[in-house]
Amino acid sequence: MRTTLRPRKAAVTFTALTTLAALALAGCGDGGTKDPEAKPTGDLSLKGEKIEVAAVWTGPEQENFTKVLKEFERRTGATVTFVPAQDPIVNFLGTKIAGGSPPDVAMLPQVGAIQQAAAQKWLKPVGPEAKAQLAANYSRGWQELGAVDGTQYGVYFKAANKSLVWYNTAVFENAGATEPKTWKEFLATAETVSASGVTPVSVGGADGWTLTDWFENVYLSQAGPEKYDRLAKHQIKWTDPSVTAALTTLAELFGKPSLLAGGTSGALQTEYPASVTQTFTGGAEPKGAMVFEGDFAAVNIAQTEAKIGTDAKAFPFPKVGDAGTVPVVTGGDAAVALKDTRGAQALLAFLASPDAAKIWAEAGGFLSPNKNLDPAAYPNDVQRGIAEALIGAGDDFRFDMSDQMPQSFGGTPGKGEWKALQDFLKNPKDIAGTQARLEADAAKAYRAAAKG
Repeated sequence: MRTTLRPRKAAVTFTALTTLAALALAGCGDGGTKDPEAKPTGDLSLKGEKIEVAAVWTGPEQENFTKVLKEFERRTGATVTFVPAQDPIVNFLGTKIAGGSPPDVAMLPQVGAIQQAAAQKWLKPVGPEAKAQLAANYSRGWQELGAVDGTQYGVYFKAANKSLVWYNTAVFENAGATEPKTWKEFLATAETVSASGVTPVSVGGADGWTLTDWFENVYLSQAGPEKYDRLAKHQIKWTDPSVTAALTTLAELFGKPSLLAGGTSGALQTEYPASVTQTFTGGAEPKGAMVFEGDFAAVNIAQTEAKIGTDAKAFPFPKVGDAGTVPVVTGGDAAVALKDTRGAQALLAFLASPDAAKIWAEAGGFLSPNKNLDPAAYPNDVQRGIAEALIGAGDDFRFDMSDQMPQSFGGTPGKGEWKALQDFLKNPKDIAGTQARLEADAAKAYRAAAKG
């Protein structure tokens, strides 16, 4: 999983930013070395400024993001408050804006959410300081994901490599299983593990977004990037034969309840965090041997006694078919400003820097699209390899399809794609019916999005 990084460009440091929103900290150009005596000085101080940041993160993710915000406070003198948001966050923000109390900054987990918020004229363009950080630290692809009609609104702070399968090494060793490289080998590995007495695959089907990730990896590998882009924009219908093929492939797994932890009903009742932790608890006899999800699964693995790199390892999502390619599906959370204030713009600039990324990277369960973050910041070789693979891919990746779609279709619990794929998991034989429901819901959502 390790790749060789391209030559690194010099990072723009905060001491090089001398304008209003710049952050002054002695030694911050070393990639995040902290100076406990460093204090905001002169016009660069944000002392007395209060900043609210809204995000849907909870648990360890909220705790680790709060560490980043605390460092920003220490450097600037500002007071930052984390505002817990409900999902979908666009609806949450709409309520706040209607009430006249929007947060200064919000972390948006979907490209579609950025586009929707920009269309509503809720967002403020990224300032020159954050733009300088983006130009120095991000590939063009990541910058473009945060732009709408040529205007930069978002700073992608947290990324995800959503093309990974994590596995319990003890189970694999006992079963004599090896890391598969193709879908056919993956299914064979599942049968091998099953024969050893352990259910092979843990699926968090209670959270519909995990099922969209399954579909997207299969579809990207099987149909290719061009059709992936077209389906993401609804330029081809969900009744297209390429979708039929992807669902047929998924049914090879979902249609065998014996391969799923808890069977079909168990998978539909298992939330994502539990799908991970149950794979790495119970020693050599966990409820599941493998769980598909992104690098962020490391956060949940850390809540068990399993050690990443020894007890828990990961392999790339297997390619589908002889002509298929190994998919690289990414996700991410972008910071956007809803108020054009000194504090909001300064925070965006900070989040675009290697310094901010280093804080969460060291805590684990985090992947940064910032190419100037030193890979040594990641806590183990597994996460380091995942990060280097993402950076090494440059612009050769595809962003999570459901996150590019109108949120009512691609990002709402109990509706749209999430609900349709949960129904498909329950009845994987109904491929035509699943496609019909997906197309009907997609058409409705895209019509509504076009009307604004």
